[in-house]
Amino acid sequence: MTTGRGRSIRELIERGEHSYSFEFFPPKDEAGEAQLWQAIEALEPYQPTFVSVTYGAGGATRDTTVRITGRIAQETSLTPVAHLTCVGHTRQELEKILDTYQEVGVQHLMALRGDPSDGPRAPWTATEGGLNYATELVELARSRGDFRIGVAAFPELHPSSESLEQDADVLVAKANAGAEFAVTQMFFRASDYFDLVDRVRSRGVDIPILPGIMPILNLANIRRQGELIGTDVPVEVVERISAHEGDATAMRAAGIELAAELCADLLEGGAPGLHFFTLNRSKATLEIFSALNVQV
Repeated sequence: MTTGRGRSIRELIERGEHSYSFEFFPPKDEAGEAQLWQAIEALEPYQPTFVSVTYGAGGATRDTTVRITGRIAQETSLTPVAHLTCVGHTRQELEKILDTYQEVGVQHLMALRGDPSDGPRAPWTATEGGLNYATELVELARSRGDFRIGVAAFPELHPSSESLEQDADVLVAKANAGAEFAVTQMFFRASDYFDLVDRVRSRGVDIPILPGIMPILNLANIRRQGELIGTDVPVEVVERISAHEGDATAMRAAGIELAAELCADLLEGGAPGLHFFTLNRSKATLEIFSALNVQV
């Protein structure tokens, strides 16, 4: 079921308690789907504000995203947020997808420009007859149906951005177009998150900004992903994890400990909640919850 009209995710985030939310990706096969539903079942008792389902580059997972998000809406107590990107779609195709989301009971949307098919650092080329910016997708979704819309935010420099100030201007534009909340890209310094919030607030916009949390379970993988999306893995973080090189269990434990410390700093500093990139597994998130003493 969904939160229903009139009760937006923004209202749920701001209801006075810390918000917890989880991000999943569309599985590629039956085994992956079984793993996804195991994670959903393990995390559902924590009553997250919402769960989101990502959308593959160029719409590669379109049908699976719609199906999984619809199933969450219809078969669980969770509020699903469906991702949608501009990449590879005409305006008419996007309108059709929005209509499909409404038909399956999905009222909440993450509106994203999306990365080029060749990766986040590749030059952006709009699809003929499509959209160029997430702001345009927010406006389209607002005009197409009763959607409550979230957008992406970047504590560190977006790969195609000229400055952090420009990134803040873009987020403000998305809020002014109708976005009700934002979720950040992963980061590893609480100060980067709070500096982003300050930049947005100084522009007169009070949109809730949820910090995106990605625990480091594999340092090499995180570093590669960070290089692609413009996220820096601080030297002190690398040193703490690398100190256990050769001991995969100890390295993983250090990654969980660092993530829990970051989460604690964010909540203590006033972040409205935490959004976990789960990679379709529940174990790491539950370990962080244990460290934070989050109870079912």
